[in-house]
Amino acid sequence: MMSQQQEIAQRIRELGFRLTPQRQLILDILSALDRHATATEIYDQVQSVSPAVNRATVYRTLNFLCEIRVLVAGTISGKTVYEIADPTPHHHLVCTGCKHVTVLGDHHFEELAAHLLDEHDFQADIDHLTIHGLCQPCRAAASG
Repeated sequence: MMSQQQEIAQRIRELGFRLTPQRQLILDILSALDRHATATEIYDQVQSVSPAVNRATVYRTLNFLCEIRVLVAGTISGKTVYEIADPTPHHHLVCTGCKHVTVLGDHHFEELAAHLLDEHDFQADIDHLTIHGLCQPCRAAASG
């Protein structure tokens, strides 16, 4: 059985691209962090390992890896964050009060995607949504 890193490397190559050292480094960092990370956090980690890699290279690499769907980007608490794309799409509920993030399974949006396609002839790209709102404790505290 292949590791996640090996599967990603294989997918990049199957798409006709090279797994450059910079791409590998960013994937290694995100894999090690095992959480959402901002471009600045990723850049700081890259700098600690390979100071010759500049900020523009990190941003270009992040954009490229998102374009080929190896990474996904989302906005959490006003910041763009990146994570390695899961084979199974998932989504995030972000509390605007306490900033807590809850992972939400894709099955909640299958009916919506089908509706958009059937009723509107629109194939939605909803494999990584971030939904902002208030969690129950923050709603309770606000109504106080």
